[in-house]
Parts: sequence; structure tokens; C-alpha cells
Amino acid sequence: CPGGTASNVITHIANGDVSLSVSMTILSTLLAPLVTPLLVYLLAGKWVEVSIFAMFKSVVTVILLPVLLGIFAKKISPKGVEKSKDIFPLISSLAIILIISGIIGANSEKIRQSGLIVLLIVMIHNALGLAGGLLIGKLYKMDYDKETALAIEVGMQNSGLAIQLATANFALNPLATLPGAIFSIWHNISGSIFASIRRKHK
Repeated sequence: CPGGTASNVITHIANGDVSLSVSMTILSTLLAPLVTPLLVYLLAGKWVEVSIFAMFKSVVTVILLPVLLGIFAKKISPKGVEKSKDIFPLISSLAIILIISGIIGANSEKIRQSGLIVLLIVMIHNALGLAGGLLIGKLYKMDYDKETALAIEVGMQNSGLAIQLATANFALNPLATLPGAIFSIWHNISGSIFASIRRKHK
């Protein structure tokens, strides 16, 4: 699945390049209607439908609109935006905690059934993404902020889309949504830890 908006928040917390993070999220989301079904077909042998209109609407409402509002707010009141820089990361962190709590509550039964093995796989997948993004950044000698944004963007995906696609296309398997649900929890935890480590070692 493409990058999720949580990666943009975590990149901000890590003092990474938020503009690059948002650009990568937009690009991967626009490519998702073509790439995601192809990957699912190659890996799972089933063709899934991803709505191009729904993905475009998601990009506009969840990514583009907030960014444009932020630019507009900075243009009107640069001092007000500067003062709020310490408050908004805290609000974002609290929002992430609430999202994680909601996901755990909604999927607690599935997590109990076979959550441990899926959690292990999800943790490996996420760690490979973060480490792979970091390694590519280092190989290309990127600046700290771009390297950080790349690692977070590769490591954090749109798990909400994963759950939605699994529900719509693999309805006969009730555990199909489990990896997405666990990833929703884990990538926010690992992303926050990663951001905290990156901030300290800048």
C-alpha cells in the first residue's frame, strides 16, 4: 500500500523533510490504483479493485487540503504558526495514541486469535522498510532531513487502505484484515521510537 499520512506527522516529529514526505505520500497514493492491485495479484493470485477516484479524493482531502491550509495560515500569521510549532507535535502524538487505542479496541478479538505470529511478521516488514529507506538515504548521501523522511515513508504505509481492501476482496477470510490492523498499531509505535532516536542523534 502507499505511504500513509501518519508518516508525514512522524517525519515532522523527527525533524525530517516534511515537504519531501508529503510529496512521496501523494505520488505513492496516486500510483496505488495501478501498483497495489498488481502486487496483490503477483503475491496472492487475486485481482483487487482500487478506485482511482477514491484515491484521488483521499489525496486531496487528507494530504493536499491540510498542506494548503498550513501554507495559507503561515502566509497570514507567520508568528502564530511559529508559536504553535511546539503544540502541534504534542496534539499529533495524542491523536496517534487515540488512533492506536481505537484500532486495538475494534480488532481485539482478531489480535487474540493469531496476533502474535502476524505481529512478528509486521515488525520484520516495518523494520526492513525503515532500515531500507535509511540505507538508501545513506548510499545516496542525502541530508539528515531527507534521509529521515525517506526512511519513515518507506517504513510506514496506509494501513487503513490495507484493511479496506482486505475487507472488500478477502471477505471469506476473517483474518485477512489482521495484518493491516496490527500494522496500524505497530508502525505508529515504531515510527515514534524511530523519530525520537533520530531527533537525539541529529
